[in-house]
Amino acid sequence: MAKFSPQSPIAKTFFSFFLSLFFLFIIFSSSTATIQNNNRRLEGKVAIITGGASGIGAATARLFVHQGAKVVICDIQDKLGTSVAQQIGNKQTIIYVHCDVSIEADVKNVVNTTIAKFGKLDIMFSNAGVMGNPFTSIQDIDYNMIKNIFDVNVVGGFFCAKHAARVMIPKKKGVIIFTTSIVSTFYSDLVHIYTTSKNALLGLTKNVGVELAKYGIRVNSVSPYTISTPLMLNAFKVNKEMADKWFTEGGNLKGVLLSVEDVADGVLYLASDESRYASGLNLIIDGGYTTTNVALPEVYKRLFINKTM
Repeated sequence: MAKFSPQSPIAKTFFSFFLSLFFLFIIFSSSTATIQNNNRRLEGKVAIITGGASGIGAATARLFVHQGAKVVICDIQDKLGTSVAQQIGNKQTIIYVHCDVSIEADVKNVVNTTIAKFGKLDIMFSNAGVMGNPFTSIQDIDYNMIKNIFDVNVVGGFFCAKHAARVMIPKKKGVIIFTTSIVSTFYSDLVHIYTTSKNALLGLTKNVGVELAKYGIRVNSVSPYTISTPLMLNAFKVNKEMADKWFTEGGNLKGVLLSVEDVADGVLYLASDESRYASGLNLIIDGGYTTTNVALPEVYKRLFINKTM
């Protein structure tokens, strides 16, 4: 039996063949990684998300990082915020910074920290909000109730827009997004202060969008239907199972329950270049709830049809 020699023609052929396969694998892997990176909708972007420790904010932070963004989440829940940031990624992709949006110095610090850490700011998602007691009658409302909610929901929105604009205007580009609510387009006999604050925020969205358009900065808002977030559960004193049942039965679009991830998808659209000509838009994610008024048909059924059955 002939001895195998590494210098033989057969050995050289096999070596050349496997070397070619190796280089093809490297090229294919590199190309695949490039394609995947190019498909990430926020590749190279830097975002701030207020109220980022839970609910819509945390879901959006997770999605933004997955889509290639560097993210700074801020909140007043320091332990939770730090934990969420650590779960999502490392300090090269996401960090947590304490911020009470009702305090201008805190908002200014978050923006400055973002610039120092990541070099720029492309997206400001002003998402932090509070609700207060949803059942308070207009007769029982006092100044402190109004101030506590407006300081976060409205004043905080002003500060986020102000300091985002401060660093975006010189760059002639950027995106500012506010979380409003379906209560900015739909009204009831509950949550008077919260409803008013969200309507004010919607007005801010549209007005600031007019001013900043000349600098290439887009300003939009997202208005979701009710979701079982900590904000809602704490305000209405219900658990998630009860809330999910309530929101499912009360919703217009059947067979699906709105999630924080669904809202995050909407925010991603507004933050990405896919919405590059959208400004002053209030993206309503409510399954058609605010387009529907079933009061008259339901009363008709109760008064006339049900009685004859």
